[in-house]
Amino acid sequence: MLKFWNKKPAPAATRPGEPAAAAPDPAPGAPVADAATVAPLPLEEAPFETEAVPPSTPAAIDMLEQDIAAAAPARRSWRERLAGSGFARGLASVFVRHPRLDDAFLDELETCLISADVGVATATEIVDDLRRRAGRREFADVAALLAALRADLLQRLAAVAQPLAIAPTRPFVILVVGVNGVGKTTTIGKLAHRLRGEGRSLLLAAGDTFRAAAVEQLQTWGRRNEVAVVAQDSGADSASVIFDALQIARSRQLDVLIADTAGRLHTQSGLMDELAKIRRVLAKLDPAAPHEVLLVLDGTTGQNALSQTRQFRDAIGVTGLVVTKLDGTAKGGIVFALAREFGLPIRYVGLGEQAQDLRVFDAAAFVDGLLPDTLGGHG
Repeated sequence: MLKFWNKKPAPAATRPGEPAAAAPDPAPGAPVADAATVAPLPLEEAPFETEAVPPSTPAAIDMLEQDIAAAAPARRSWRERLAGSGFARGLASVFVRHPRLDDAFLDELETCLISADVGVATATEIVDDLRRRAGRREFADVAALLAALRADLLQRLAAVAQPLAIAPTRPFVILVVGVNGVGKTTTIGKLAHRLRGEGRSLLLAAGDTFRAAAVEQLQTWGRRNEVAVVAQDSGADSASVIFDALQIARSRQLDVLIADTAGRLHTQSGLMDELAKIRRVLAKLDPAAPHEVLLVLDGTTGQNALSQTRQFRDAIGVTGLVVTKLDGTAKGGIVFALAREFGLPIRYVGLGEQAQDLRVFDAAAFVDGLLPDTLGGHG
């Protein structure tokens, strides 16, 4: 049976003094009330409201966003978020221990870049270029070399720093893919928060039907963002869930449909086969769907992210990347390796647990957050 987290019919009217009759479950295929007409639930279980709430006005939505922003912790800068990464700490150590330009400095810089998952080929290219320029005495001091390193790193990311552009197609279908544990469902919740803050109407599809916790997690994000979630029972056909969601989104003329998918399957069917099936099923309603295939990668997995990208790209046609968990133990250099190997747009990066910590990828802010603050940096 098709389910909405925030939909349950109001009980029938009763005479004074009589208890309200229990509301029956909606019949399969029955029309579903718009999410805006139902009062949001708190995160814990609570009874549904029996009185409809008027649809939110733009002013009310603006006030809600202001309240959320006021209650949330102050957003930390890129440098504050990236300071603990292996890349940032390693680079800072190299520049502190080697105040003079010499072979030992450049050798350790190369080792640092490789250790930070930049990749051997990229690290060698960067340091060989710096070594040649140092030999020509282009750098007066370490600060001048740092400026050259910044320019090189920024140039390698400039082409892939491409924000997600929501086309006027309604609904714009975003299929979110990735292996379990990368933060895929959390990324969907944060993206829904961002898009709703832009004033877009949304629907979420709980397509990871093979992991019960994924459905519950998406429903929690739906409650937080006041966005309806289409779900079926655990083990249901993922393509069917997403197909139903697309039908509903089309009928309501919603701006965006974001669909979660499984990270692995407990059946004989392979994950990539299931994703290909989802694409075929969506094409029956909209030949152009999905309009964006976002691959979510865990920034702490290092070079394994390259093999994941290759597999998903070949199977489903990835159009954009989201790299998560860059604020923790992630080395960070994998972003450069991904840019060199695939050239796929990096849409967002995850720099924390709060909804606002899904940041549009800013190449300059990212590079400045990794480098020692001799040059200053972005907030």
